Amino acid sequence: MTSSDSFPSHRPNVGVVLFNTEGQTWIGRRTDVGHRRRWQWPQGGIDAGEDLETAARRELAEETGIRSADYLARTEDWITYDFPPAILARDRRLGRKGWLGQKQIWFAFRFTGTDAEINLYGHGEPEFDQWRWEALTRVIDLAAPFKREVYERVIAAFGVFAEPQG
Repeated sequence: MTSSDSFPSHRPNVGVVLFNTEGQTWIGRRTDVGHRRRWQWPQGGIDAGEDLETAARRELAEETGIRSADYLARTEDWITYDFPPAILARDRRLGRKGWLGQKQIWFAFRFTGTDAEINLYGHGEPEFDQWRWEALTRVIDLAAPFKREVYERVIAAFGVFAEPQG
């Protein structure tokens, strides 16, 4: 496993691929990228001293309202991506910490609740303004181009969970 000290200029982050019983994954449409809104899986930063699975469950709950999820798997190594120049410039303009990108551990969970549990507006400013269940392999085409390589690796790691449950 790659050490969490690897890639010190990349923000430590967790991502979640949530599968329903039909083998589809939950995706949300981001609110913060203007007319080029992109769809993605929930993800977010790790709080100081926070366990990785705890961080993944917290991010899932904060961004979607979902708490009913069973652990399936996680990636062993950090998966990294760099931010494109426009995002780096925006972050500098806003005075944010100068991360060059993100390093992520991804988790796969199986949704055990009902769609009524999903609430995009439960924790302050929403990350997403819409959501839907989508085929695992379709998510690449809907994601931001700079995240597509990461998504390909995540799909390769979690593809086994995309089968309908009996």
